[in-house]
Formats: sequence, structure tokens, C-alpha cells
Amino acid sequence: MKFISWNVNGFRACLTKGFADFFTQADADIFCIQETKMQPDQADFAPEGYHCYFHSAEKKGYSGTAIFTKKEPLAVTYGLNGEHLNEGRVITCEYADFYFVGCYVPNAQDGLKRIDYRMEFEDAMRSYLSELDKKKPIVYCGDLNVAHNEIDLKNPKSNRGNAGFSDEERGKFTELLAAGFADTYRTLYPDAAGVYSWWSYRFKAREKNAGWRIDYFVVSERLMEKVTDSRILTDIYGSDHCPVELDIDL
Repeated sequence: MKFISWNVNGFRACLTKGFADFFTQADADIFCIQETKMQPDQADFAPEGYHCYFHSAEKKGYSGTAIFTKKEPLAVTYGLNGEHLNEGRVITCEYADFYFVGCYVPNAQDGLKRIDYRMEFEDAMRSYLSELDKKKPIVYCGDLNVAHNEIDLKNPKSNRGNAGFSDEERGKFTELLAAGFADTYRTLYPDAAGVYSWWSYRFKAREKNAGWRIDYFVVSERLMEKVTDSRILTDIYGSDHCPVELDIDL
């Protein structure tokens, strides 16, 4: 199976930049997007052969997630056990053999103004995934808004303590992995440097490849043996993020 995750940084804008062509070409079994910045009726995109699920923020033009899946899930839920619903950040699709969880993790913001909420969200997500994992293995993906280690961003020293590379955020990702999960890309490519999934729109960052790896496919450890590849599609444009892909034998 092929899964794709992409922070599109505004779905309506991305649709004008070739999203539909890439979607068709990718032919993913499940395609998850983050930062849709829209309500479900604001985009004309209903791909043939897919079931579509949108989770929009109450605040218009902000956050939001969506999942397009060829196989209809047994169940679809939003948020984390009925919590963290108002920003449209989490969609879970249950299938016979696994759970697929698409997420847009809150940004801690400049000066770590939102770090307390970020920590609360991280703890709730780890607890949620751990409970699901007791029933079926997990595929968890999205813009997780953290570069875990120094290899995961171009300029670690100057960014130490900034949003996305604070000790607190990195520590929570370490806790998630310690709870029985694996970062698929880094497990397969432990020494791959200079491969990023997000670049600032400023300072020609993408042109210079001054980026961050903050988009992930994380799986239950027992699924790692079924992963055939985890890729970062750096040649795909249309957002300040590029898509990430998981190929897995499920």
C-alpha cells in the first residue's frame, strides 16, 4: 500500500499549483493533507474512487486536515477521544488490520508562546495512540512540527530553543518513540542528511535547501518489518512543505 501525507498550506491555493495532477499521479491508497485552511464546502475536489473526510477548524482560514482513502474505513473519528476538536487537527480511520491517524500538530509559535498547549496536545496524542495500539497497530502521519535531532534541520545551532526545535518538543517526540513507535524515515535512513520536508518562504530557503524535516510517517514498532520504503518527495512543489510517502505491505 502507498500512503502520502502533505501539508498543503492552504488547500485552495495548492489546487491552483498542480495538486490534482500530483494526486492522480501518486495514486495513493490513502492521501492525507494538513493545513487545509478551509471549510469542507470551499474546495471543489472530490476525486473519483476515493472516500473523503474533512476536519476543519472552527476559526476560518486556519489549520484543518483531510483524508482521501480508496477503501472505506470501518469507522472515522475526529479529535482525541472527543477532545482537541476545535482546530481540526486529527482524523482517525479504522481499518480491519490497522488504524490510520492523520495529524497537524500545533505550532509552539515564536517565543514558544503556545508551548504549554503543545505539551498538553503531545501528551494527549501519545496516550491516544498508545490506547489504539493495544487494539491494532498504528500508522500515524502528518506535519508533526518538530525536527527531532540535529540531522533533521539545516541550522540546528542557531535554531536551538526555537519553535519546532525546542528541548521540550524534541523530548515529547522521544517519549512517543519510547512508547513503542518508530520514525520510519530515520529508521530506514539513519545517516541521511540534507533531506528536508519544509522550507521557509523567506531568504530563498528552498533554493538553498535550508530546511527542516518536520513531516513524518510514524508506525507501531511491530509494523516496521512491513515497511518497504519511507520517502520525502523533495521534487514536488505547491506548498512550503513537500509530500512524504510510506510504502508498506499491509
